[in-house]
Amino acid sequence: MKRAFTCLFVLGVGVFLGLPTWADIESSHTVSVADQIRFPVEKFKLNNGLTVLIHEDHSSPIFSYHQWFRVGSRHEQPGRTGLAHFFEHLMFKGTDKHPGKDYEKLIQGNGGSNNAFTNRDYTGYYTNLPSGKLPLVVDIESDRLVNLNFVQSEINSEREVVKEERRFRTENNVMGTIWESLFSTVYKVHPYRWPVVGSMKDLNAASMQDMKDFYRIYYAPNNSVVVVAGAVDTKEAKKLITEYYSKIPAQSIPAPKFVKEPEQGAPRKTTIRKDVQNATVAVSYLCPKSGEDDVFALDLMSSILGEGSSSRLYKDLVYEKQLASSTSSFAYSMAEEGVCASILSLKPGKSSTTALRHYQNQLSKLRTTPVSDKELEKAKTMVIKGYVDSMKTVAGKARLMALNEILFSDYSEMFKDIDRYNAVSKQDIMRVANKYLVPKKQSVIQVLPKK
Repeated sequence: MKRAFTCLFVLGVGVFLGLPTWADIESSHTVSVADQIRFPVEKFKLNNGLTVLIHEDHSSPIFSYHQWFRVGSRHEQPGRTGLAHFFEHLMFKGTDKHPGKDYEKLIQGNGGSNNAFTNRDYTGYYTNLPSGKLPLVVDIESDRLVNLNFVQSEINSEREVVKEERRFRTENNVMGTIWESLFSTVYKVHPYRWPVVGSMKDLNAASMQDMKDFYRIYYAPNNSVVVVAGAVDTKEAKKLITEYYSKIPAQSIPAPKFVKEPEQGAPRKTTIRKDVQNATVAVSYLCPKSGEDDVFALDLMSSILGEGSSSRLYKDLVYEKQLASSTSSFAYSMAEEGVCASILSLKPGKSSTTALRHYQNQLSKLRTTPVSDKELEKAKTMVIKGYVDSMKTVAGKARLMALNEILFSDYSEMFKDIDRYNAVSKQDIMRVANKYLVPKKQSVIQVLPKK
């Protein structure tokens, strides 16, 4: 679900940006929330296929520049997993015009910050700079889109960085281990089954030619979205981006051929033993892709089940039974299909079997008894407030615009989400629990202490 990404930007209500306050949204019964949170966006496309979104906002003297690509780990091939993330690192190695070491100094020396991320569906790069610095970032981003340097020593050096990242975040991290095993257990044929960071074997096998081919095929203007939000002049930004990007040729992007994940007919279980003091258990189910109506109901259901200290799982397993130290639930949808999961971090010595029995009891209640009006209203309030708050900053708005344009080829879908959350009923919650969270479709992943 889109909320899986926007939750990182929950910072407070954006009154000074002209967005409605939470009280305004709660008290309004005549105007659609989509209309209340909508802001102006200029959208255009260059002849080479590059999609550009510009939102002019002078409430603060900064702007956020995002360049995203429709390529993630699902576009890789077995034997070459991790390429999308590996290549993200190489994009910071620079060009002849802006060498790698100078690149970071240039951004930071002009008062800016930048970073990037890769997931299963897309790769995004972003820079936040003071107003007046748009020519600088347009020059840098358009240049490395076509003139990236490939140096074997740099590739070898970055390979070790990525491998260490895998060790730190996955192999030596309980939650990283759970997350990787969750996808490999739920997905058996779809490319979502392999980790974004890739396997050690595939990282060692990645060659310079692999990198060059990946760059040529996927880092093309017709596979990209550029978003500018903040203190810029729309007319000047449009002219500048057209000048710098229009000469970059489009590429032939191979149509993705993904095998749909077959319906799960029996429960699955993965058990991993590690040097830990307590058990951690994840229970997961295959769920719909982003944008489908059921995702909004599943998101609210997950909030009721396991989001926060007043959720059902927390009150049952942490407060009352004292089996767990923490619990969480979430709906994580993607471009193809997603997962709904709950994660239980148990106290030392507590049985995962006992915890799972109580978890199943809570699921049974969701399937058979409608949630209360108070629970549903609270879940909607939490989700919608977080969504509105995510648009407080120009960086948050730019991220939402890029995300919706990448997933749906239409940034304006972002303005419909709140109304779709509000439309979810108690019957919808019970219906999706019975449709998706059923025993035969369940996957359990356990990280247990070594005997």
